[in-house]
Amino acid sequence: MLRSPDTRRCASPSRRAGELGQAAVELVALLPCVVLLMALVWQFALAGHAVWAAHAAARAAARAHAVGRDAAAAARSRLPGPLERELRVRSTGDDAVEVRVRVPAVASAVRLGHVTASARFEPQR
Repeated sequence: MLRSPDTRRCASPSRRAGELGQAAVELVALLPCVVLLMALVWQFALAGHAVWAAHAAARAAARAHAVGRDAAAAARSRLPGPLERELRVRSTGDDAVEVRVRVPAVASAVRLGHVTASARFEPQR
């Protein structure tokens, strides 16, 4: 009598059900790690956007300051709504302008600090 090679590899039905349960447990254990990783990646993206937006606002504020206009209004016009809340614009010496914005956080209870950018614009004569 010939024996089929597949019969040696088949596990009992109770063992296969236990393995399926193990996969579910591993998935449930891994999900918080995946969510945390995604939140960290999103937080880095938000921080990078805050840096980029602060530099753009500083350039706009420096141009406005150089021609005698309101630097804070120019900086505010370049920022998205959430970054405008804690905007600080300060004129430093020699026609330079410094812009400070708060870094938005994924979790609202967390405060991540501020980003500062400065720019200088000299009008052509």
